[in-house]
Amino acid sequence: MKIGCPKEIKPQEFRVGVTPNAAGEAVAHGHEVVIETAAGLGAGFSDDDYLAVGAKILPSADEVFAQADMVVKVKEPQAVERKKLRKDQILFTYLHLAPDPEQTKDLLASGVTAIAYETVTDRAGGLPLLAPMSEVAGRLAPQVGAWTLQKANGGRGVLMGGVPGVGPARVIVIGGGVVGTHAAKIAAGMGADVTVLDRSLTRLRYLDDVFGGQFKTGYSSAGLLAELLPLADMVIGAVLIPGAAAPKLVTRRQLSIMKPGAALVDVAIDQGGCFETSKATTHQDPIYEVDGIMHYCVANMPGAVARTSTIALGNATMPFMLDLADKGWKQACADDPHLLNGLNVHAGKLTYAAVGEALGIETIAAEQALAA
Repeated sequence: MKIGCPKEIKPQEFRVGVTPNAAGEAVAHGHEVVIETAAGLGAGFSDDDYLAVGAKILPSADEVFAQADMVVKVKEPQAVERKKLRKDQILFTYLHLAPDPEQTKDLLASGVTAIAYETVTDRAGGLPLLAPMSEVAGRLAPQVGAWTLQKANGGRGVLMGGVPGVGPARVIVIGGGVVGTHAAKIAAGMGADVTVLDRSLTRLRYLDDVFGGQFKTGYSSAGLLAELLPLADMVIGAVLIPGAAAPKLVTRRQLSIMKPGAALVDVAIDQGGCFETSKATTHQDPIYEVDGIMHYCVANMPGAVARTSTIALGNATMPFMLDLADKGWKQACADDPHLLNGLNVHAGKLTYAAVGEALGIETIAAEQALAA
């Protein structure tokens, strides 16, 4: 199979879908790998790094898309890229279709077979291709939130850890999964007063046991959140429903009960965001203000630390990429039901129920697409 990796074109996106290590593994498996020139530079990989492992460098994205049997990316294909897709191709990347009807429409029209990183599962019920970027985004969230809180950026001017005689920032983390756990760990490490909210008592017990009181926990409810919002200097939204649109947990009306200059960091923005006033931003222009509350809603947060993120993502995606290339998508998905869970679009049909529900589009079962 010919595996193609174009340069990412989303604003301020520096990651690359295939690392030299992954390219070398694919070549060793007998596949051809074509990389758009300079695709890896943002993550610190030169064209020579790819050539050294047997990959080929092509001068344009047009040629990569035209030649590739499978296109491997990081971010969802942009409108200009979607025009290059065709029905005999596999697209393997993050898609986040639920809040993106235009992308969904274009993918269905292209006939491409699209497998989304964020809905591939594992035996433990986890999301192995989402987890590495969730870890990165979670660790970044308090860092960017602390920056947003600086007065020069419109924030309250509160230091995360405070100083002797002055209390620390109060941070609320909504969601105790991978993002929330890492966010809470870093925020607490910065000296903040942190409370994590989650609806799973099992998860809350785990957090208490493992982190030994480094931060507080609470059962997530509208009532408790309403009590905590007026006290918060920062709220980190870390709620995920796999493949589906994120629930709106903080309304615009509730901004009025918060402290002026408080910061909302929405890590769920790829799935539409978990604050009613969230809208996607970029690293170039990351924050905005609504009713006196500062919002940080960058849709590709891990892109800020592109080398770390690229290597972490490449480690996770490589085994699945190799399976798809070695066996073809049908056999690979037939052999691995967890990979089949990643199938979102095939031959003009939507195959992921949560996306169909969010967008009002009829779906077929992934197994039905496999049998077709």
